[in-house]
Amino acid sequence: MTVPLTRVCAVSDLDDSKPFLAEVDDTAVVLVRVGERVHALADECSHAAISLSEGEVSRKGIECYLHGSCFDLETGKPSSFPATEPVDVYAVDIRDGDVFVDVTVTTN
Repeated sequence: MTVPLTRVCAVSDLDDSKPFLAEVDDTAVVLVRVGERVHALADECSHAAISLSEGEVSRKGIECYLHGSCFDLETGKPSSFPATEPVDVYAVDIRDGDVFVDVTVTTN
């Protein structure tokens, strides 16, 4: 049985390179739009359980505001300490201007 993607928001609700907190099937997810692409990651730093949606987005990814760990938007892997474990990255589909996320499909 295939779990359908969940509509989260319209693409137009997302500012470029600004984190957007969403709840998908009881899972906190941070969405980040970079140009035409939308990324969805678990909204919790793997180091200190801090909300990543409170951080900033740079060329390196999304940075946890508390200790500065940065996570790649495509892989969820940390590119800076103190985090050493990746965060989950979820499947995203854009349809008719809407963002759909499946939290049952991760890259980690």
